[in-house]
Amino acid sequence: MTSLKTLPMFPLGSVLLPGSVLPLHVFEPRYRALVRDCLEGDREFGVVLIARGNEVGGGDLRNDVGVCARILQVAALDDGRFAVICLGAERIRVVRWLPDDPYPRAEVSEWPDTDDLAYQGLLPLAARVRSLAALARELGDPAGDPTQDLPEQLIECSYALADLAPLGPVDRLRLLCCAGPQDRLNLLTSLSEDLEPLLRFRLGDGPSTSNPPEAW
Repeated sequence: MTSLKTLPMFPLGSVLLPGSVLPLHVFEPRYRALVRDCLEGDREFGVVLIARGNEVGGGDLRNDVGVCARILQVAALDDGRFAVICLGAERIRVVRWLPDDPYPRAEVSEWPDTDDLAYQGLLPLAARVRSLAALARELGDPAGDPTQDLPEQLIECSYALADLAPLGPVDRLRLLCCAGPQDRLNLLTSLSEDLEPLLRFRLGDGPSTSNPPEAW
């Protein structure tokens, strides 16, 4: 039986993936309290995507799949705010939400990836994702560094490529929820094939693999 643990939770409008770095500017009183409590404990909290609502003020509807984040660096600012650098660790599922007192909390269980041993087509996919990241940066969109090294292990590599691809939070959540790296890389292949002609169209290069929709 999977063991449960209680975590402070930080719902966000973005998706954290395992192995990804998350910078946070913490200014709400409830999340200042969360950071202080984490620093006195194991420096861990959960991050989930907000399904509906806003990051500030509460009352949001939250997804039940996320990632455990570990605090790496903290800078306490003079007015009580925090600048925090975190690293995404293991994937988690929310089993039960607890009262927000004073900040969101939940009982969670770890959700390990299936242990797939290989994936055909990894090198071409990595090259495509690097190209997409470069195109997005050329457009001024947020994107990772296309020259970064990728992990050798397949699970870690699948998350690194998912993080590098210039995708929105809904697609990133779909990638996070894949059972294992093979499913994740297959989905990423499909998403990247759809994304490339859109980015090239925005750059004025014309579509590379398909024509833009008629509505354009």
